[in-house]
Formats: sequence, structure tokens, C-alpha cells
Amino acid sequence: MEQVVHVDLGERSYDVAIGPGLIAQSGARIKPFLRRPKVTVVTEETVASLHLEALRAGLAAEGIEMSALTLAPGESTKSWPHLTKTVEWLLDQKVERNDIVIAFGGGVIGDLVGFAAAILRRGVRFVQIPTSLLAQVDSSVGGKTGINTGHGKNLVGAFHQPTHVLADTSVLGTLEPRDFLAGYGEVVKYGLLGDAEFFNWLEENGPALASGDMAKRVEAVTRSVQMKADIVSRDETEQGDRALLNLGHTFCHALEAATGYSNRLLHGEGVAIGCALAFELSSRLGLCSQEDPSRVRAHLKAMGMKTDLHDIEGDLPPAAELVELMSQDKKVVDGQLRFILARSIGDAFVTADVPSDVVQGVLEDALA
Repeated sequence: MEQVVHVDLGERSYDVAIGPGLIAQSGARIKPFLRRPKVTVVTEETVASLHLEALRAGLAAEGIEMSALTLAPGESTKSWPHLTKTVEWLLDQKVERNDIVIAFGGGVIGDLVGFAAAILRRGVRFVQIPTSLLAQVDSSVGGKTGINTGHGKNLVGAFHQPTHVLADTSVLGTLEPRDFLAGYGEVVKYGLLGDAEFFNWLEENGPALASGDMAKRVEAVTRSVQMKADIVSRDETEQGDRALLNLGHTFCHALEAATGYSNRLLHGEGVAIGCALAFELSSRLGLCSQEDPSRVRAHLKAMGMKTDLHDIEGDLPPAAELVELMSQDKKVVDGQLRFILARSIGDAFVTADVPSDVVQGVLEDALA
């Protein structure tokens, strides 16, 4: 059942292994990259309580010693204080340039630990062991690392590719349903941005995938990672095509800022709502048919996901304020906000030619 996706980046190339039971084999998988039988692991409390001893056993099977730092869970961990704590701890562990640091958790841990590895001794190697669906299909692949600041998400960071990625699909069974579906928001995004056939497959197989069908989970993760790997190989530092991966994210980041990066809105939920809004915007601009946004929302609803702005608990700021929050986004180039829009399901493109009054109109109607 195991699949391997190769991320082709010349000297920085690496493999993403996808399948059940990989944590138990972690020692054998990571040993070829080690100069000495010792690794440092950074994780968070929820993952540690469920899976840290399994990772320790997997590494010990190959005689690899492990020391671990456990941080608090949640988006607020992607911050300066936790970055400082992580870097200082790694220095206390006397991590050398040839050692391996393991990021063991969801996207927050992957982003934070990857950034710590990028700046420690001007760059040490790290291995991603993503434990959430969102991290397995998105944040663990492609080398984007970073933290959030008061100004917004991911505004401080570096491109630092991992040495290897182990996506153990059996750990997805321990996710809360809400967290699994949040990750599914990123899976759907891949079909919407570049693979209509994959979206068709998800419409048919999404419910089985959500209810635990392991073969379908492996296939969904593999297809998502393969699409991301192909795009990253063409455009590692987001000069062109890679921006397509931000479908739904311009709306999402504004909504995350508006909800204080809190549990009111998980990142993948924001992506799902953002994709629905991006298709609505595309339809209003006459780029895609009116059926496309309806079909996107119908699938998200069928999966039991947040789909509309009124699915977010609590009050949201007015549309004009949300548009203002978008202007803080990293996708602003020469003062112009770039949107990822679609001509149809599976055919997205990047443009800066979007009248802000139309964007505001879409948000006003969504808020109403």
C-alpha cells in the first residue's frame, strides 16, 4: 500500500513516503541519513501523548537515541517565543550541522521546527513526520517554514527543504473529526486548482475516505503530494506556478486574522471557505460557470465541512475590513493583491486584475 513521491529539486531533492505503519519503521527510514545514532525531536503535547513512545520505539529498534522537546499545541505556538525556546533547546542538545532534527506533529510544528532548523547554525537538516492530514498533504512538503507575527501569518520564515518526509497514514485515525475535515480542505484544493478528475474522485470517495478507508486515504494523500511536488519542482520559491497552491488562501488568511488565529476557525476550514469564495468571485467576474461554485459548496457540505461565512462562530468584521486584512497578505506584489481564480474546476490561474469592489461585494453577500 505504501507510495513514494519524489520531490525533484536537484541537490535538495527528497522522497515523501506515504502509508500506514511508518512510525514503527522510523529508525530504519532515518538511519541512512544519520552520521551518529542520535536525533532531536520537537513535538506538541497532544501528539506526544498519542505517538511519542511509538516514535521512540521505532528509532530504538535501530539503536537511535532520541531526546524530545514538547511544546503547547495550537497556532499560537508558531511565534517568536516558541522559536527562541526551540532554538535554545536544540543548542542545549549540542545539535551539529550533520545531525537530524525531527518535526513530529501537524503544520504548526512542521513550520516552526523547519524554521528553527533553517536558522540553527545557518541550516541543519530536518525530517518531517507530519501527524495531521493537513500537514501530510500540504505543509510538510515543499520547504516553506516560518512563524506568525502580530502583522499576520507566516510573514517571517525561510525556504528550507526537509531531508525526508514520513507520512504515516495510520496516525490519521487518532485525529478528531473536525481536524481531519480541516485537512480535507487542503485535499479538495488540489482537485480544484489543477485536477478535475481528482475532484470527481473526491466527490465519489470523500465519505469513505473520511470514515477511515485506508487505501483511499493513501491514494488521496499521494495524489495531493504528487501535485504539490510537481508544482514545487517547477517553482520552488513561489515566483510563478507555486502561487496556485494558495487557492482559497487570500480569503482564508483574512478570516484567520479576523478570528484572532483562534479555534473559531482552523486553517483548513478557512481554506475550504476561501475556495468556495474564490469560485464565487470567479463566477461573478464571468470566468467560470455559475454551476462551479454551487458544485464546490455542495461537496463541502456533503462532507460536513464549514462552507460559508455564517458557519464561523461569532461575529465577523464588515466586508471592507476583511478586504483591508487581505492587503497584509504575502501575495501582495507592487501593492497589488494577487488572487487565485478559476476558469473551471481543475483550471486555476493567478491574477492581480481583480476589482476590490467586486471582492467586497462577494464578501458583503456572504456575510448577509
